This record gives sequence, structure tokens and C-alpha cells, in this order.
Amino acid sequence: MSKLPKDDLAGYFHSYAVEMGLGTDDPAEVLDRYHTRDLLYVSDGVEMDRERLVAHASPARRNALAVQVDVHDALVAGDRVAARYTLTAEVRKRGELVINVHMFGQLSVDGRLQRIDQLTHTVG
Repeated sequence: MSKLPKDDLAGYFHSYAVEMGLGTDDPAEVLDRYHTRDLLYVSDGVEMDRERLVAHASPARRNALAVQVDVHDALVAGDRVAARYTLTAEVRKRGELVINVHMFGQLSVDGRLQRIDQLTHTVG
């Protein structure tokens, strides 16, 4: 079940990761459930727009066997969000991939994310 970031930030991380990484719905539809079409996503200084995020989904889905998100902190204050979480994925050929994420974002009026800035650290 979809969780809008404004209503349940921790739930959003779980739902989005599973739907985008393992789901069967069109990746563009999944992205649009949680994010505005003009989304700007900056991860470790690399900017990605909607088209790049959708393109990233197909290879991720081919390689992901399982996805788990452990949210350590999640805060929503007005149109701003912040979170600290760990994403663990079981990936073909590579095994377990563990990424610590510190994310800051801005919500649109309808509660979807419009901007994401995050720093990541791959642990394993």
C-alpha cells in the first residue's frame, strides 16, 4: 500500500523501495505515486531527474532479489522532511548490499516529494 511521504515518511521508504525495486507496476507510475513530475533528486552530488530515475529501475529490478529498509529517524516539519535510514538489498552476483542514507527533502502541496538531497555511505 502506498504511503505518501507527508503522512508516513518511514512508510514511504518501505513502500517505495519495494515497489520500485521488486514491483511489477510501471516504474514511471511508481515514481509518480510518491514524487512530483518535476522531481529533482540529488544523491552524493549527482542530479537525477524523473527520466533517469525511471531508467535506473529496470536494471535494479533485474538484479534485486530482496529489499529491506530500516528507518532510524524520520521527521516531517511543514514542507520539509529529513531521515536517516539503512537500505539493505540482496543483489544477484554481489550478495548483500548495505547503504546508510541521510536524506533531506521538500514536499509539494499534495504531500509528494518534490526535491531530495541525500548523502549515502555503502557499508557492504
